[in-house]
Amino acid sequence: MNLSKTLLSISLLTAVICGVFQTTAYAAPHKPRIAVMDFEYGTVRTYSAAIFGSDIDIGKGICDLLVNDLVKDGTYSIIERKALDKILAEQNFSNSDRADATSAAKIGKLLGVDAILVGSITQFGSETKKTNLGGGGGTWGGYGIGGIGHSKSKSTVGISARLISVDTGEILAVAEGKGESSRSSTSLLGGGGSWRGFGGGNADFGSSDFQNTIIGESTKIAVDQLTLNVVAGAPKIATHTVTVDGLVAAVDGGQIILNVGGKAGVKVGDQLEVVRVTKEIKDPTTGNVIRRLTTTVGVIKATDVDDASAVCSPVSGSGFQSGDRVKTVAQ
Repeated sequence: MNLSKTLLSISLLTAVICGVFQTTAYAAPHKPRIAVMDFEYGTVRTYSAAIFGSDIDIGKGICDLLVNDLVKDGTYSIIERKALDKILAEQNFSNSDRADATSAAKIGKLLGVDAILVGSITQFGSETKKTNLGGGGGTWGGYGIGGIGHSKSKSTVGISARLISVDTGEILAVAEGKGESSRSSTSLLGGGGSWRGFGGGNADFGSSDFQNTIIGESTKIAVDQLTLNVVAGAPKIATHTVTVDGLVAAVDGGQIILNVGGKAGVKVGDQLEVVRVTKEIKDPTTGNVIRRLTTTVGVIKATDVDDASAVCSPVSGSGFQSGDRVKTVAQ
């Protein structure tokens, strides 16, 4: 009898523990979803062009570095670059709008993110006068640029960013990063092998060629510091939890088209569970459906969204059919 009671107690305890862990897993916090704009670099354009020998979009290079850092950190869910570029092209968004809070909030709403990050490069190279967002230029500190050798070269990179609420356009948090590096008897692009990582106005700031240079070292230090400060601002972002419930309207090759879109809360990059109703249970008194028994078909990911529909691609599973139900994957 005692043995039976002991086994029953163990079973109950196991059930309680399992229930606690299942509840904890289901209640995992929703990550703030943000988009990161290319950084504005107009105030340092002259200096960067002198260093590289041409007008390189250093704002995009720094944005790419920051996104990589944020993805590795995992605090935020970052919108895919192609989704951002698509909206920017549709809205005829110009480079001059990069640091504008109002424009950023509008783009953020279209993307369905919780906040959008805009920033400016305030120092780049030997610039010694720090500028504010949208402020004036600076002056050279007497150090070398480009490929001209000097007894000592010093590089300073300063960047500033703001997290903008897409609902109100309010600045939720401000973050800054600064990096410095110096070496003797070399130039800002020297001391790390030949620099080949740019062309057509773009630069690969993540390449070892660039990061081994003096300017590359200071850029990486500044971005890493900025990342820490951006992550610290996450608690200030109000996340939007939306439950999506819709149907598969059509299946065309590898594309799965839904009858719900942006108005229902679907965003590009969202993953949705696809289930198939196997049986409907009806109330014997009223005849109303009181429960639907389902089986999981798979998981799909939204790749293109408009107000009334969404195009998705399979993540797992197969055999998707028109009429299958789709719902938000539990976080």
